[in-house]
Amino acid sequence: MRLNNYQGALQQPIGSGFNATSTAADVIKGIDLSGKIAIVTGGNTGIGLENVKTLAHAGATVIVPARDIEKAKHNLEGIKNVEIESMDAINPASIDAFAERFLESERPLHLLINNAGIMWVPLRRDSWGTESQLATNYLAQFHLTARLFPALKKANGARVINVSSLGHQMANFNFEDPNFNHREYETLQAYGQSKTASNLFALELDNRAKEFGVRAYSLHPGSIGGTELAREASLELFQKMGYLDANGNLLPEVASRLKTIPQGAATTVWCATSKQLDTIGGVYCEDVDIASLATEESFGEKGVELYSLDKENARKLWTVSEEMTGITFNI
Repeated sequence: MRLNNYQGALQQPIGSGFNATSTAADVIKGIDLSGKIAIVTGGNTGIGLENVKTLAHAGATVIVPARDIEKAKHNLEGIKNVEIESMDAINPASIDAFAERFLESERPLHLLINNAGIMWVPLRRDSWGTESQLATNYLAQFHLTARLFPALKKANGARVINVSSLGHQMANFNFEDPNFNHREYETLQAYGQSKTASNLFALELDNRAKEFGVRAYSLHPGSIGGTELAREASLELFQKMGYLDANGNLLPEVASRLKTIPQGAATTVWCATSKQLDTIGGVYCEDVDIASLATEESFGEKGVELYSLDKENARKLWTVSEEMTGITFNI
């Protein structure tokens, strides 16, 4: 019996009974989360907002850390069982302050959904000089999870879900120059690297934390219409990626693959709640099931790259992440 997913040992579909068209409401059907506590970053817009609605309606208390409190209050208005807290994912001190407030409440944490992310932005850096997509999409996940780990252990059965992307196929993690200090900045490479890091983190976290009842997963939610994620992407970038024609129109074959927001939230909710995953962790999921390994034929469409499930990469990244954040994540 395989005990971890290093080198993709567990990386194969298990027949979840759902598919790419399933919605978060389909997945949560019959599941009662009363008494459970969840934190959803990026929970005031897009698929994060759909995650919050779904978990809260199933009875969970859902805490939404947000940079823009007024926007969060407006978007989350009328949803019961929701608490809004201040946190800026690109500000390490803000992450520390949010985590400290939660730990002071002495509550267990059953679900940590690391959903917040940015995409395809120009070169920016945080206060520590870290490239912004790496800082927001990955290091914030590592930082927040490390700080909240005492509460995750207290739950006696918790899950950490990293919302990654098929975009991890764009780039392995560059250990020599993760912050583009010595190479030309390319936004797709930066995005891909950040998502590969998210996968490697879930892999290594699961292996280290499972003896404390904490399991971890990463996932691709799908290509989704109607979110704010690509708001800074240029027309030329979408054309370069093969999404738009010369006139800026969405190609029909691309449009046919887009998911709705409820469909895009489904895999996150499945990873957070499915009993089929009680004894499986460290896997990358898509279309509401464990994904297959990527092949030459599936590249750019589905599957997970082996480099983002590599044992040595995962262990090395953990050490590098501690160095970059200044946090010793001692499980």
